[in-house]
Amino acid sequence: MPLTAEPRNHPFWAEKITGLSQALLRGEKILAGIFITVLLALILVNVVTRFAKVPIYWIDEASIFSMIWLGFIGASVMTRLRIDFAVTLLSDQLPPKCVACLRALATGISLAFAIGFAVVCWLWLDPVGIASHGFDAQAFAAETFNFLYTERTQTLEWPTWIVNLILPIFALTLVVHNAANLLEDLGIARKREQVSLTTAEGAA
Repeated sequence: MPLTAEPRNHPFWAEKITGLSQALLRGEKILAGIFITVLLALILVNVVTRFAKVPIYWIDEASIFSMIWLGFIGASVMTRLRIDFAVTLLSDQLPPKCVACLRALATGISLAFAIGFAVVCWLWLDPVGIASHGFDAQAFAAETFNFLYTERTQTLEWPTWIVNLILPIFALTLVVHNAANLLEDLGIARKREQVSLTTAEGAA
């Protein structure tokens, strides 16, 4: 990914964070394409089998889970590319320096939210707790009343914790992307040039 032409006096650790963000972004774009393909295939198969009066009962649930994962991955990509939803009523009236400060403030708030979300996911998954019970889901649920590891999905019969892994994954990628954005906003790291996804042609 090309970089903007700026002086090379940025801290090494800051460049590592933005580099990690870029690597995650590339992986997320690939995963998004995969999930879009899977989702379209599931919908097509669902339509054909229903028309043939031989519906596959688990396709609806699989489609929902694919859409959920695609949504969170897409939200992470949008955060790094800065094409998430924003209200610019105030920033449109401010000088460029104030706009830059306001953008950094908004990114900082987003980073704080991402960190808080990651902490909540850690408490919810409680990996230390489940490990201390020897990964015995029943014993863990009986003591903590956390039934995450004992529940299964309705039709696919998958463990729900596997499906819900997108939440901590999203929290971590959100932390990395917001940290990279904030470092760029503050001028601590070089600003990476991104491929715009504002159109269907760009997204492809």
